[in-house]
Amino acid sequence: MKIIYNIAGLFNAGGMERVLTNKANYLAGLGYEVIILTTDQKNRKPYFDLKSCVKHLDLGINYAEIQDLGLFFKAVAYWNKQRLHERRMRTLLNELEADVVICMFDHDVSFLHKIEDGSKKVLEIHFSRFKRLQYGRKGLWRVVDRQRSDRDLRLAKKYDRFVVLTKEDKGYWGDLNNIVVIPNANSFLTDTTAELSNKVAIAVGRYDYQKGFDDLIKIWAMVQPGFPDWQLKIYGAGEMETEMRKMIEDLNLEQYVFLCEPVRNIKEAYLSSSVYLMTSRYEGLPMALLEAQSCGLPLLSYACKCGPRDIIEEGRNGYLVKQDDMEEFVRRLREMLSREGLRKAMGEQGKDMSQHFSEEVVMKQWIKLFEEVLNESMDVTAKR
Repeated sequence: MKIIYNIAGLFNAGGMERVLTNKANYLAGLGYEVIILTTDQKNRKPYFDLKSCVKHLDLGINYAEIQDLGLFFKAVAYWNKQRLHERRMRTLLNELEADVVICMFDHDVSFLHKIEDGSKKVLEIHFSRFKRLQYGRKGLWRVVDRQRSDRDLRLAKKYDRFVVLTKEDKGYWGDLNNIVVIPNANSFLTDTTAELSNKVAIAVGRYDYQKGFDDLIKIWAMVQPGFPDWQLKIYGAGEMETEMRKMIEDLNLEQYVFLCEPVRNIKEAYLSSSVYLMTSRYEGLPMALLEAQSCGLPLLSYACKCGPRDIIEEGRNGYLVKQDDMEEFVRRLREMLSREGLRKAMGEQGKDMSQHFSEEVVMKQWIKLFEEVLNESMDVTAKR
């Protein structure tokens, strides 16, 4: 079976890039022919290691070049990029003759389903139904986001299968007959469990609006006086780094809150921590929660759309806090920092629960989906 994935690039240390790399390597290990098509790689090396048998081709569209343009000029430039993208994609797919082609709800979503190359088209989303409305943009951009959100629903119906990450998100898309829930798998395996004795809390993610680290820093400022021997380490990078560093300085937290660069072996950072914290404004299925859980960390998270509700069972492997309720987050955090026994009980439960997201369990669901859509093609041919 030949499978093609489409993504903007593989050079970032993001969750989508990690998930796709793991999927590609797993399928290639089973003998599937896997090809990854990118649009904005620009000869940069993939951040995560791909098996040598996984083919990587870049289409050279480079959407990032128009990112800083105003609305009108960006719209015109984007239309031109889309035409080029569709033309190159159509030519390449007809040459490659894949069985299944997968769109990750990126720039190809508007036209991939229309390319008649003989392959089945699968759409997967790594965020939630309301992602675009959660950007927090104002004015004309807000109107654009609403229109694009409405268009997302129309496009999702056009694919042979539409895969969402959580049961929660499935409910937001309405009664679609092609929708399937398949979660992300754990990023790595570990037989080791965090001891939960180090006085370190950890958070991981891009330094941007979505991740809500501005809330987390404010929360730590409220907690720190009662727990002066604890540290908060936030691993990531992004556009809000300068703003976050200034906030840390303004709140006199330089000795307690640390912004750490992304690391390839994030597992070691989890294993040396004692609680995982998440204050995201929206998610799809947060990989960091899954990773932390697999290392035996208790979890404390906003109950944002979507993902935390599918991972955290209240009081069992962690706590869920109403979105933006910093006072309740502070209360729960104080409870977890002060009670090592509670942390260890939650961490032990989480370690057991992480098996539901093992790579083997999740990839079996993907392979079943591929076989189902291909069998549908055979059924149609047989009836003719």
